[in-house]
Amino acid sequence: MMLNDFWQAFIGLVVLGGAIFCLIAAIGVLRLPDVLTRMHASSKAGTLGCGLILLSVALFFPGIDVVARAAAAILFLLLTTPVAAHMIGRAIYATGEPLWKGASVDELKGTKDDPALRLGE
Repeated sequence: MMLNDFWQAFIGLVVLGGAIFCLIAAIGVLRLPDVLTRMHASSKAGTLGCGLILLSVALFFPGIDVVARAAAAILFLLLTTPVAAHMIGRAIYATGEPLWKGASVDELKGTKDDPALRLGE
């Protein structure tokens, strides 16, 4: 089945949007000042970019097998990336990695949830 021009243009815009978000994630990893903000950029923009690219694959190849695999991959990304980023961020914080100088307040320091204090338990 041939896709009409409008549908191909729409799919092209979706894949282009995904590529732009992946590029933003890469630029964020290179340009942001500290580990935690770089990780935030890579996890949020990277997940959205990969999700949009997988969506465009599912739209371009409408077979049930491709759509199911793309949907499973999107669901896997959405479920695992935030949890992994959170745990990596806590580990980075617990090791004492210095925060960006522009960070105005450290709300976690000294609380019962401070991973640096919990390591000493």
